[in-house]
Amino acid sequence: MAQVEATTERVVAADAEKVFDALADYTGTRARVLPEQFSEYEVREGGDGQDTVVHWKLQATSKRVRDCLLEVTEPTDGELVEKDRNSSMVTVWRVTPAGEGRSRVVVTSTWTGAGGIGGFFERTFAPKGLARIYDALLAKFAAEVEK
Repeated sequence: MAQVEATTERVVAADAEKVFDALADYTGTRARVLPEQFSEYEVREGGDGQDTVVHWKLQATSKRVRDCLLEVTEPTDGELVEKDRNSSMVTVWRVTPAGEGRSRVVVTSTWTGAGGIGGFFERTFAPKGLARIYDALLAKFAAEVEK
């Protein structure tokens, strides 16, 4: 079984501190910017970055739905890590300055993929599909933060 990785990034027209604070706001901003692939969103503990526990279902494909229960940590400045208690998936959000009043947001999800032919298709297609989902999320997020 191989590691599968999907990465998406976007430059947002807001300073890094504002962008990070909005990303860490699981009770407000995050709930408002999730695209249609996310359902049953619920903050179970915390709600602002470190020590938040959040639940959602992610409809990756028409047949693939992940039931995610994520623990959030902030291991370094500008970084949120979401570890799924229900799978090997780990999603890392990094916010860095990208010039005057601009920030780069990079989101990377990794997980242990299936073996065999199913694993081949997962490694081939899942990163592109997840990147599209996160691209939609980041587009909505940028529109929200750049107001």
